[in-house]
Amino acid sequence: MKSINLQRTESLLMELIPQALSQLADSRINSLPITGVNCKNGKYDAIVYFDGSDFNKEETKAVIQALNKANGRIKSDVLASTSWYKCPNFKFEADTTLEKSKHLEDLFAQIKKDKNKKSDEE
Repeated sequence: MKSINLQRTESLLMELIPQALSQLADSRINSLPITGVNCKNGKYDAIVYFDGSDFNKEETKAVIQALNKANGRIKSDVLASTSWYKCPNFKFEADTTLEKSKHLEDLFAQIKKDKNKKSDEE
């Protein structure tokens, strides 16, 4: 279980990272939905998850490269908005949980359809 301070940090980063992104000129990332932040090693590292459901593999790779390129700017914006001495190192990953849940919903719909079809035949 995570400490309250760590949860608070993650929550604050969930607010500050999209604000920092919105000030960037790159249209691929300036309105990118951030779906989660997971801090590791105290506050030294943070995995930032974004909604990658609209991107194919190449686009996702390009978005991650753009985010990594903007990492310094994002860190400075976060530091300017907080009283922190040090900002976590950000690692960006596409959030696949939305995609997985959509896939599960499709599977359940297919099962229901098959079940209805079977009962109609009987």
